[in-house]
Amino acid sequence: MAAEGQAIRVSSQSYGAVDQMSHAPAEGYFGTIVPDDITSGNEPSAPPFYPMDDVSGYEGTALGDGGGKGLPPPSDLVTDRGGGPHTAQTDWNIPAVSEDAAKEALILYAASKCCYSSAPAKEMVFRTLQPFNTYRYRLETFTESRSSEWKTTPYKGEFVDSFSLGPAPLPWTIQVEVPTMFTDNITRVKVPHTSSLKGCHNCRCSGTIRCTKCHGRGKVQCWICHGSGKQLSKDRCTHCRGSGRSRCNSCSGSGHKTCITCAGKGELLYYIELQVKWQNNIFEYVADQRSGFPADLFKEVTGQKMFVDEQSMVYPVVNFPDPSISQASQNALVQHHTQFASTSRVLRQRQTIELIPLTKVEYEWQGKRYSYYVYGDENRVYAENYPKKCCCSIM
Repeated sequence: MAAEGQAIRVSSQSYGAVDQMSHAPAEGYFGTIVPDDITSGNEPSAPPFYPMDDVSGYEGTALGDGGGKGLPPPSDLVTDRGGGPHTAQTDWNIPAVSEDAAKEALILYAASKCCYSSAPAKEMVFRTLQPFNTYRYRLETFTESRSSEWKTTPYKGEFVDSFSLGPAPLPWTIQVEVPTMFTDNITRVKVPHTSSLKGCHNCRCSGTIRCTKCHGRGKVQCWICHGSGKQLSKDRCTHCRGSGRSRCNSCSGSGHKTCITCAGKGELLYYIELQVKWQNNIFEYVADQRSGFPADLFKEVTGQKMFVDEQSMVYPVVNFPDPSISQASQNALVQHHTQFASTSRVLRQRQTIELIPLTKVEYEWQGKRYSYYVYGDENRVYAENYPKKCCCSIM
């Protein structure tokens, strides 16, 4: 029989204009003879990115670095604890696994192994069944964080929601739909009144870039005669008609290609994107009962929930029969507060305590003593020293 315990419940604007200063189309190499192996370093380089507009509430936001600038919530959005600690719960009496259940579990375990004989599981004689029922404490802190990032997209003539239409709303005043609690999710929002038009930095507003394969000439070295204009027979190369050069397939002989940055438009729409991230952060602790059982295996099974407390912010568990659970609860709340209070908004917290059944079974088979563990509501088996692991014979 498991030991009885009492679970205690506690609780400058650029809108409408394209800056084309020093952005004339780059010169190509049409009509000149340039070696095919010329390096791209000799090509005109693109100008640096335009300086980003300074938007109130989004200072320091960078262009497309992938991470975004973190935007801590204002102090008036910090969640306070409400209510008070929960009252005590009734006693829980969890019996140890029965001999029949322990035997059935070992038989199923042996059957699941390719070369385990079922004889020990069927013929064993029980000696002792010792309960080591343990507790698992879990704290879930569901947080919302916000970050901003400048984004660009090819301008296709759509409406430009610019700064002239009003100030941009502050990051934490933008309304978004909260997903299901304790479920990870991300949503992205274009911040109103932050859009502007700028010339494409990659093609210098031309919409095209020089072909890097032919370096703007429209022709490359003939792959048949390797530029000699003659075949092995010394006759004129029929592929390039003796010129030693053939049309560039990459640009179809035009010497330039559509700029992929602006999709050939020559203009980019700049705007601030707000990323809203919801994350369920989990702290988990399993009480050590010094049973010799590998605690990592508890992750595979479920237990019986003794205590569930869900609030905007929960209180630490106090006076739990196993003091390590109370200490784990206090440590978890301090850790999550330190980790998330200054960077995120805590929307909800939930703490649970499960009692996970664990029984050490000692038995005898063919005059020798062995042992195994039955654990979790699923009656999983851990038998490191199962007596007959190989039933295969080598002929």
